[in-house]
Amino acid sequence: MSFPLALAMSSSSLNPWGDRRRGRVGLLGGSFNPAHEGHRHVAEMALKLLGLDQVWLLVSPQNPLKPQAGMASLAERLASARAVAAGNPRIHATDVEQHLGTRYTVDTLAVLRRRFPRRRFVWLMGADNLVQISRWARWTRIFQAVPVAILARPPYSQRALAAKAARRLARFRSPDRAARTLADRQPPAWIYLHTRLHPASATAIRAQRDLVGKGANP
Repeated sequence: MSFPLALAMSSSSLNPWGDRRRGRVGLLGGSFNPAHEGHRHVAEMALKLLGLDQVWLLVSPQNPLKPQAGMASLAERLASARAVAAGNPRIHATDVEQHLGTRYTVDTLAVLRRRFPRRRFVWLMGADNLVQISRWARWTRIFQAVPVAILARPPYSQRALAAKAARRLARFRSPDRAARTLADRQPPAWIYLHTRLHPASATAIRAQRDLVGKGANP
């Protein structure tokens, strides 16, 4: 599926200089290469289960752990994220990270907390990222900066809860029943949400798109 770049320009962007409005905001970072209904599913589940006011889809200029080969342009990925968010005014897709000039999640969080001092941020990620977050730059500071919500994603659930990060931070894990209070908790605090699963995968979408392209151009 392709998305018109005009759509990316038509949606309002977050002010990278920040504001002083209040609110509980979930931050879902990623390459979104492309964005798909699975991302929307995660955002909507987070809004519901965590009692959030908004979810921001942070479209990364370039994930340091992913190769540039096969990566669509930032404009294309932002357009796909905004298409996925369309129709839900509480989900916002943004390239604010590009404007902040940050490369790593821990630095993005530090700047966002300074520029949006009255927001209560929650970092959102799938179970697959909990498996390998120990490879992220200064990963423990992410948990020290904001509460973190992990959403189940097949087939990573068992591996995620046995991973280095989950074991190291086990004493800071909150029970599922505390989900709606997570944004108000002092970090480190994290929760693992056993949510209804969604089968969509950016990797599968790219593979299908490539297959169709090859079929159309033998």
